[in-house]
Amino acid sequence: MKRFFSIQFRLFCLPVLAILCTIAGYSNNIKPQQEFYEIKIYHLTTTAQEKIVDDYLQHAYLPALHKAGFGTVGVFKPLTNDTSADKLVYVFMPLKSMEQLLSLPIQLEKDAEYKTAAAFYLNAVYNNPAYARMESILLRAFRLAPQMKLPKLGGAVSDRIFELRSYESPSEKLYLNKVQMFNEGGEIPLFDRLGFNAVFYADVINGSHMPNLMYMTSFENKSIHDEKWKAFGSDPEWKKLSALPEYQHNVSRADIILMRAADYSDIR
Repeated sequence: MKRFFSIQFRLFCLPVLAILCTIAGYSNNIKPQQEFYEIKIYHLTTTAQEKIVDDYLQHAYLPALHKAGFGTVGVFKPLTNDTSADKLVYVFMPLKSMEQLLSLPIQLEKDAEYKTAAAFYLNAVYNNPAYARMESILLRAFRLAPQMKLPKLGGAVSDRIFELRSYESPSEKLYLNKVQMFNEGGEIPLFDRLGFNAVFYADVINGSHMPNLMYMTSFENKSIHDEKWKAFGSDPEWKKLSALPEYQHNVSRADIILMRAADYSDIR
């Protein structure tokens, strides 16, 4: 009788184990879902406006985002802010879906703690506004870089450099060619091999500089930034890739912004 139940148990378990193994194998083969991103840019004309926006982001907006289920939010400022008439603050926000972004205003409206903490910013009067202008860029992560990565950097946090690049193309066709160059063409693996600590690579799906892609890399300090780009420019793989006939003239404009993370940024 004991042997009979042992055989029956094995006969029952084997199909179950087979199903579980199949599910595990299937799960391992599932590709990570491509994230969406919003980059919000505040344009400021005075240090007073910068303080208002900093206080708002640190004490109201980021805590509300975390409460609403948004994970890692980055806040960055260009190195040129101190001497620039147009001071900028970049807010980088990863999204699991576009619905998450669309539902955010409703969540903020219902969040009493947020409204209290944000009162000075929200109630700024027309002749003393909190900022000069605000813009928003919507992006979708590249196929071969479907999710953002936190940089693995050493050294002093205050020395770290974040480089945001925007590459515009002269046509939609050439833009897709440049995206293909990053993905299947091998530009992303090249950045990885040379240690650029990329935070994200993404298509711009709505913005004022289209068609274009954007990506962010990070470095322990400015000297390492310069060394990495020098190594990139002289790398045999890059020279071969950039010389291929199929990848010519696919970038018409490149905007390069060197930044530091705000003290309260989740990405630092």
